[in-house]
Amino acid sequence: MIVMLAFLIGIVAGLRAMTAPAAVAWAAALGWFDVSQTPLAFMGYRWTPWVFTVFAIAEFVSDQLPSTPSRKVPLQFGARIVMGALAGATLGAASGSLVAGLIAGIIGAVAGTFGGAAARGRLASTFGTDLPAALIEDAVAVVGAFLIVASLL
Repeated sequence: MIVMLAFLIGIVAGLRAMTAPAAVAWAAALGWFDVSQTPLAFMGYRWTPWVFTVFAIAEFVSDQLPSTPSRKVPLQFGARIVMGALAGATLGAASGSLVAGLIAGIIGAVAGTFGGAAARGRLASTFGTDLPAALIEDAVAVVGAFLIVASLL
């Protein structure tokens, strides 16, 4: 179960890199799961969700800019993999499966990056513009991340 959730949160990271760790950090800080005795204890600290939330909001804004590079360029792609790994590892660490969660998060981030780009491209061509597609992708990432971490309650 936890490996599947780590994979799914990785997909969220592929859609919006900072949304996945923000959701996981909020869940850890709110006590929805315990990572206090793991190497990822910092994800449950009081300030961590706020930092990731600021980054997630900045990402939502910057994603709307025409100058934002593709999610598939090395820097953007790498960030999604790292954030998927962090979020997945955090979920895994809560149940003693840090490495499995990390690997599942990475695989999910790769799938989410390529799948999200393809889906957004199709949506944008359907709408004739990118903004509605981007907003739908934002909503899917936020709602998906919440549902994933809430399933741990």
